[in-house]
Amino acid sequence: MVNPWKDYVKLSTVLMGSHGLTKGSLAFLNYPAQIMFKSAKVLPVMVMGAFVPGLRRKYPPHEYVSAVLLVAGLILFTLADAQTSPNFSLIGVLMISGALVMDSFVGNYQEAIFTSNPNTTQMEMLYCSTIVGFPILFVAMIVTGELRIAWPACAQHPYVYGVLVFEACATFVGQVSVLSLVAIFGAATTTMITTARKAVTLLLSYLIFTKPLTEQHGTGLLLMCMCIIMKMLPENKPPHPRPQKIIPLQQTEKPRETEDDRFQIGIEEEEEKRPLV
Repeated sequence: MVNPWKDYVKLSTVLMGSHGLTKGSLAFLNYPAQIMFKSAKVLPVMVMGAFVPGLRRKYPPHEYVSAVLLVAGLILFTLADAQTSPNFSLIGVLMISGALVMDSFVGNYQEAIFTSNPNTTQMEMLYCSTIVGFPILFVAMIVTGELRIAWPACAQHPYVYGVLVFEACATFVGQVSVLSLVAIFGAATTTMITTARKAVTLLLSYLIFTKPLTEQHGTGLLLMCMCIIMKMLPENKPPHPRPQKIIPLQQTEKPRETEDDRFQIGIEEEEEKRPLV
């Protein structure tokens, strides 16, 4: 391990808090309302990147515009598929808002660890954050009583163990892929990719199951395409002046004295040595 445990304690705390608040908010919010909030995750991630120690990342204006287009497009696309309208509850809104704040720290903390120590691997990041987060999650399940309910339920339905193993393997592959994106492209770009993945999943469901597409779907896809195009635009950075080569000044050689000059100098020295009469 190349990083101190305190870094993974902070990362695991916000990671477990994000997952817990996200899952718990579903008891007070319906799915469309949660999607509306979670789709805007990229914006707090970009803002918080300027305040995380060891990162202090600043984004150009067109990055924020592309993020807003992505959020608006995904919200339109998701709500067009929703069977019910978003249902908001004060407790649910507070919980999902807290999850967004936690999410804004997770990606930036991961990027800061990769930046401060390039020798950090994705396997170390995933292993250490999981090991530290397990006691936090275990204590929370005991306090809430979920462990007491879940254990007999799994015993009555053994197929649940197979589902959990499959989900764990799929989560492992997904987390390693996400951490690789964070290490290469940064937290904001990774969040935009994972957010756009939701739209791709919904679009594939329409193509596979031949569900009708409405104008609201088309508007959402258009906004997300505009986001991708803006993301691909090169940044206009001022050209750096080329350093000029400094040529050392050569020392000028003294002119060589000829024989006549040496003879003339010798005559002048003899005349100086003569006594004055």
